[in-house]
Amino acid sequence: MLESHAQRSQTASEQISGRGARRRYARSGVLLVIAAASLYLLLPGLVAVFASWRSLLRLDWHFAILVPVCEAASFVCLWKLDRIALRTSSWFAVACAQLSGNAVGRILPGGGATSTAFTASMLRRAGVDSGKAAAAFAASTGLQVGTALALPLLALPAIAGGAPVSHSLVTAGYLGAAAIVLLVAAGAAAFAADTPLELAGRAVQQLLNATVRRRRHLVGLPQELLDDRDFIRAALGERWRAALLAAAGNTGFDYLALVFALRSVGADPRPSLVLFAYAAAELLALIPFTPGGLGFVEAGLVGTLTLAGVAGPRALAATLLYRLVAYWTPIPAGGVAYLLFRRRYAVKRRGTAVGEPRR
Repeated sequence: MLESHAQRSQTASEQISGRGARRRYARSGVLLVIAAASLYLLLPGLVAVFASWRSLLRLDWHFAILVPVCEAASFVCLWKLDRIALRTSSWFAVACAQLSGNAVGRILPGGGATSTAFTASMLRRAGVDSGKAAAAFAASTGLQVGTALALPLLALPAIAGGAPVSHSLVTAGYLGAAAIVLLVAAGAAAFAADTPLELAGRAVQQLLNATVRRRRHLVGLPQELLDDRDFIRAALGERWRAALLAAAGNTGFDYLALVFALRSVGADPRPSLVLFAYAAAELLALIPFTPGGLGFVEAGLVGTLTLAGVAGPRALAATLLYRLVAYWTPIPAGGVAYLLFRRRYAVKRRGTAVGEPRR
């Protein structure tokens, strides 16, 4: 009788496991169908962007070479932020895991969730607890999203003044540096006191309630922002100032890459409006329907750059150059990083700390 009960328990467990597996397969299938449908609908925009490849032969290479330089600096700032959140000193493990997870997230549906899960699994092999990694990446992502959303708000004074983009490389560098300084100052104020976030939360809440029709008015947004801030600050610990600087650098250098891509194709837009175009592209990249927002970002960036005063052909060329460097180049780099990581951490050892390779 005990044997019969055990057999029934085993059968029930197998059925539950089978249903869980079927749900996972069904969810993956739905994501693939949505991704395929999205790419099909966005295919004309993607084709238009890639069809402008001949314009890359006429780039101003003095500015074009600065696009990959800025993107490399942006990735270094991201690795610094992840190191602080994970509370580790290992550059190798963090950089390889981030590049590999980033590449996977841009190949498979699921976007950031897929990327984070793969990165956490790699760091587990290097000795990082999965729960710790999940909390660290949640804090890191929250800080990145916050800086990206704050960037266009800081451009409002420039929009009111109608500041144009200077043809001087030094002036363009000053604009990027000023954006980073403003981001750091705004972030420090939000971390140090409750009032800035409460005011921002109330303003956004009133704006959404006044413009977006809904059954119930949005309430509690200021408190949600404060709770998110407290979670991020707790995860980062005493080094939240360095983390804030790294997050601002990650966003600022990525924005500068777009500015230099525009300058390399001869475009002369207002940087304040380019800020809004960049912020829109960052939000579109979060859409999980396609890997890394593929198709959505290209279509949105071309459209917003056109609204910012960039001629259609130049908007296509600048978008192509920026996405080639920011989206496509890190994919093979992630493959190389994964091989290097596997070579160093070939055997997963329990209790191994980050930065300690297999001997």
